[in-house]
Amino acid sequence: MSIPKEPRQLMINVMYLVLTALLALNVSAEIFNAFDMVDKGLISANATLDESNSQLPILIKEAAKKKESLATYAERIDGITALSKDATAYINGIMDKLIDESGNLNGSVDEGDYIESEGVRELLGKRDYAGTTRLMVDQGVGEELKAKMMEFKAGFAKVADPADQKDLESKIPIQIDDESWKKSVNKKENWADFTFGHMPLGACMPIFSKFINDIKASEAAALNYLAGKVGVGGATVVLDKFTVVSAPKKSYVIKGEPFETDVFLSAAAGADSKTGISISVNGRSLPTNAEGVAKYTETANSVGIKKYSAVASVKDPVSGEVKSYKSEYEYEVGERSVTISASKMNVFYMGVDNPVEVSAAGVPSGQIKVSMDGGDISKNSDGTFNVKVNSPGKAVVKVSAPGVNASKEYRVKRIPDPVPLLGGTLQGGGIGNGSFKGQTALLPILKDFEFDARCNMAGYTLVRVAKRQDPEVAANQGATLQGNAKAIQGKASPGDKYVFQEIKCKCPGDAAARNLGQLVFDIQ
Repeated sequence: MSIPKEPRQLMINVMYLVLTALLALNVSAEIFNAFDMVDKGLISANATLDESNSQLPILIKEAAKKKESLATYAERIDGITALSKDATAYINGIMDKLIDESGNLNGSVDEGDYIESEGVRELLGKRDYAGTTRLMVDQGVGEELKAKMMEFKAGFAKVADPADQKDLESKIPIQIDDESWKKSVNKKENWADFTFGHMPLGACMPIFSKFINDIKASEAAALNYLAGKVGVGGATVVLDKFTVVSAPKKSYVIKGEPFETDVFLSAAAGADSKTGISISVNGRSLPTNAEGVAKYTETANSVGIKKYSAVASVKDPVSGEVKSYKSEYEYEVGERSVTISASKMNVFYMGVDNPVEVSAAGVPSGQIKVSMDGGDISKNSDGTFNVKVNSPGKAVVKVSAPGVNASKEYRVKRIPDPVPLLGGTLQGGGIGNGSFKGQTALLPILKDFEFDARCNMAGYTLVRVAKRQDPEVAANQGATLQGNAKAIQGKASPGDKYVFQEIKCKCPGDAAARNLGQLVFDIQ
C-alpha cells in the first residue's frame, strides 16, 4: 500500500481505515454519527475552497493585464473552473443515484429517501449496503469513478506549461490506491469492490465528499499555479522614498518671458527594497544612490540645442516583469561672444551678396525673426543671413525674438569703381614695343574689394598718336582687343603714344555703364 506524502491526505486515509475497522467490528449508531460528522466537515471544507477558488480568477486576470505574454495564463482559467464543475457534478450524480438505490427500497425515487430521526434529517438507507454493492461494484460505476478521477487529475495538470506539468501533478491531491485491494485478506475483485463492496451508504457518503474535496483542492492547486505565474500573492514593487521634482520646460528664461515648470512628487525604492531599479541616459547605464537618484553629466563641446533621453526601469522581483518609463529632455549650449563694429562701416553694396550675422544672447536661433526695409534678407543653411539691395540710400535690418526687439540702419552704395588694367596688370606709363603688342585685353579690376564680385568691360576707344602722323582712332567692344583696335595695336613703334579713352564697364547692380577715365602708354 502506497503511503501519501501530503499530510491532509494521510489524515483522511487513516480516518477511513479506522472507521472501516470499526464498521467491521460493530456498526453502531455512534459509528454512523462519526461518519456523518466527517462528511459534514468535508462539506464545510468544500464550501471554504469554493469561496477561495472564486476569488483567484479575478486576481489572476487583473494581474495578467500587466504584460502581453501573461495573457495565456488568464485564458486557462475557464478550463480549470469548467473541469472542476464537471467533475463535481459527476460525483454528485453518483451520490444522488446511490441514495435512490439504497434509500427508497420500493424502487421509486422521491423524498422517501430521507427520514426525520429525533429532529435530525438523515438518510433512510444509510445502513443499506446492497444498493452500494449493486451500483458501484456489480454495475461497474466504481471502476468508472476510479478512471474518471485519474482523468480529472491529468486534466488539472495540463493547465501548467509543459516544463511545469510534473511538478503541478505532484501537488494535485487526487490519489487512488489501486494496490491495497490486491493484498486484502478478503478476496476482492477490484478497487471498486474493495472500496464500496458491502459498505453501508452512510459510510460511503464521506468517501464521495472526500473525492469532491480532492477536486476542489486540485482546482485550487491549478489556480495557485497560474497566480504564481502572473505574480499574484508575491512581492510587489515597493516605493518608499519620495522627493519633490521640478522639471522646467526650458533651462533658461529671458527678461519678459514667463518661467514654466512641472512640479510633482517622485517616488523610488529605497536602499533596503528588493525592487530592482535601473536608470540610463542615451543608452548609458547610470549608478543610483540610496534614494534611487542617478546623476548624469556630459561636457558641452559644441553650441546649439542638445537632446537626451532618460529611461527608468523597475523590475518586479516575483513575475520578472520590467516596466520602463521614458522621457525626452533638451537644453541649449551657447558661448560667450563680443561683437565689435565700426559705426561708419555699416554699408550694404548693390548687386552682391552681403553676409549678415544675427544673434540674441540666451535665445535659440530658431526663435529669432529677421526682416528688413530697403532690400531682401534670407537665411543661409549655416544660420547666417544674406542681404541683397538694389538702389542706393538706406536699408534697415529688424530683429525680433522673445524679450528682444532691435533694428540697425545701413547705408546702401554702389560697388566701388574698378581700375582698368591692360592685361589685368598695367595701368599706363612706359612699355616696351613687344610687350605692348603682346597684350590681349583691357580688364576692369576691383582692387581691395572683399566681396565676390566681377565687373564686365563694356568697351573703349583706342587712339594711336605717332610722330608726324595723324592720330588713328578705333572703337572696341568688350575687353578683348579686336578688329581695327587690334590692327592699330600692331603698329606700335618706339616713340608712339597709345591712349585708351572712354573706358566704360558695368558692375553688378549698375543700371547703366560707368566711365572709368583713360589710360596712356608710351611705347619704348
